[in-house]
Amino acid sequence: MSEFLSAPVSRRSVLGGAGGISLAALLAACSSGSGTTAAGGKFAGNMTFLLPGTAPVGWQTVLAAVNKQLKSDLGFQVNPQFISWADYSTQSLLRFTSGANFDTALQARWLAMNQLVSDKAVIGLKSLYSSGRFGDLTKTIDQQVIDANTWRGELYGIPQVNGAARIHHHIIRQDLAEQVGADEITSFDQLEKFWYDVKQKNPGMIPFGLSSNNTRNSVFGPITPVLNPYAWENRQLSAVNFTGESLWFSLSPAGPATGSSDPVPFWEAEGALDGLNRARRYYLDGIINRDMLNADSKAVSGLFAAGKYATAFAITDGGSSNAIIALSKAVPQAKLANVMPLKGGLGSKPYQTFQSDNFVVLNARGQSHEAAMQLQNWLSVKKNHDLISYGIEGTDWKPDGDDGIERVSTYDFPGFALCWRVPLERKPVTMTESEEKIFEWSKDPKNFELDPYASFVPDVTPVKNENTQLAAAVTRYCKPLFAGAVDVNQGLDDLKKACDRAGLAKVQAELAKQADAYLKTKKS
Repeated sequence: MSEFLSAPVSRRSVLGGAGGISLAALLAACSSGSGTTAAGGKFAGNMTFLLPGTAPVGWQTVLAAVNKQLKSDLGFQVNPQFISWADYSTQSLLRFTSGANFDTALQARWLAMNQLVSDKAVIGLKSLYSSGRFGDLTKTIDQQVIDANTWRGELYGIPQVNGAARIHHHIIRQDLAEQVGADEITSFDQLEKFWYDVKQKNPGMIPFGLSSNNTRNSVFGPITPVLNPYAWENRQLSAVNFTGESLWFSLSPAGPATGSSDPVPFWEAEGALDGLNRARRYYLDGIINRDMLNADSKAVSGLFAAGKYATAFAITDGGSSNAIIALSKAVPQAKLANVMPLKGGLGSKPYQTFQSDNFVVLNARGQSHEAAMQLQNWLSVKKNHDLISYGIEGTDWKPDGDDGIERVSTYDFPGFALCWRVPLERKPVTMTESEEKIFEWSKDPKNFELDPYASFVPDVTPVKNENTQLAAAVTRYCKPLFAGAVDVNQGLDDLKKACDRAGLAKVQAELAKQADAYLKTKKS
């Protein structure tokens, strides 16, 4: 998920009080079968899929063009449903669990994909994908990517990738860095100094703007937590949780040799406590935005583009430089640069699982799984991909060579949630030199070391109830800690007590059991 494009919900709270007949009627009304079928048995209704965020500017014009071509090519049309980032995690899960009528959705391990797989709410795609009927799709996704994203022998979603690996990092106002004498930033200490120097010279500016969905990336996690200097120095770290909103555990790097994964909750991992204390200090000193817990990614990226923030969260997907278009209107002298939080820079070979951040999953209750795969195949044709990804050629964008793009309008579609394909993605002409270097580096698997737990995806089923309670504890106590919004000692004490009550010991033991079994399979 790109920043420049963010708790499990109880069905009881939504459906409580409904009698058996009413609930059955609701599920029947929302379940599959509402589409129409043309002669010959082909799907001829409206394919519905869930997307995060808000509809892009000019969306209705683009959608009309997409549906006209789809009707001609496949005989059906699409009816996308946009859900705000702030609500996407909760609302998308609710729609799966309540039997709502939709066909595909963005899902991920950082959302609820593990739970949906456990509940059989999404279908396995291995046989469909390998059937030979979707050649345009299969030729645009490297088989290594499919293998890396196959869980326990099954493929549960179409990986949405535009590179081999993805690293969380920072995009900064390079003009401000030069103003305070920081021409190039290569260490956390230099970055921190930049933040405080910016704050001193520009009191009304927030040095680092983060959104609510980035709280999980700030202090601990598998892909470069952005407020943890230890992670800059030590990129051979493994982290895992049972479901996206639940508790992070750190796994032993010695596991492959000893056979023991020895998972510990994140607060016992090296560097995590220092990261929490730094987050608190930055919060109190005005280095990070105090509204982080309530700020969605669109609002934060908008404020960065308006010149209100000096640093923003970035991912190696080539999209962070897009901010320069709006930023240059607000601050004509503005320049951007990307800062990679790795000791040794791009030669450091950090751990990577090569698992996709984002997947398109098929709702088990969807109208037509075949048609849903046909749509993914259709989106793998360059002209179709360009249309929905970039808008109307000449109106929203202009080609720059074979793989470049000049943005003309502000149309911004979340391609990572539906149609990312490595061979089809275009690079914006506004991409900074530093981001282009990072983007190209991220495409080559040889630049990374395979995480020893790379294809380990734990099954939440044995501890589903305890994990649900852990997720609730994380939402209530952990997110404020990661945002620096509470005293570290008190907040951490509250979190630990809540996790103990939720069944942390049982969850930790189950994780160890599954991870150790995984290590044995790697040795055999």
